[in-house]
Amino acid sequence: MANPSVETVNASSDKLMLVAGVLLVLAGFVGFFWLNGREWYVRGAALAVGLIAGVAVGLLSAPGKGFIAFAKDSYKEVRKVVWPTRKEASQTTLVVFGFVLIMAVILWICDKSIEWAIFSAILGWK
Repeated sequence: MANPSVETVNASSDKLMLVAGVLLVLAGFVGFFWLNGREWYVRGAALAVGLIAGVAVGLLSAPGKGFIAFAKDSYKEVRKVVWPTRKEASQTTLVVFGFVLIMAVILWICDKSIEWAIFSAILGWK
């Protein structure tokens, strides 16, 4: 499936919905701090209502609906992935560790060879 082109928010109603969603989220945060003397569950409810309402309004806009469609398509694609078995994952991990160990030894040998060449052979230090 080809990637759809990037769409910008053009309709003023979509922009207003996104602004309203952001304002509702901000209202939830303001309510949380404004109700500082109240019980924790009252403050938490104000925050939760603001967040839920803001996200809901944002998801009802055209970009929000596009995001929902993207999330559904992504979920479908993840379900198509063939995950390795435990044995395959273990074998691959051992191969990577082995390769890293071999490369570490090779790089150590190169480092010591260059060190010997510069300090002992060229500069004459011991």
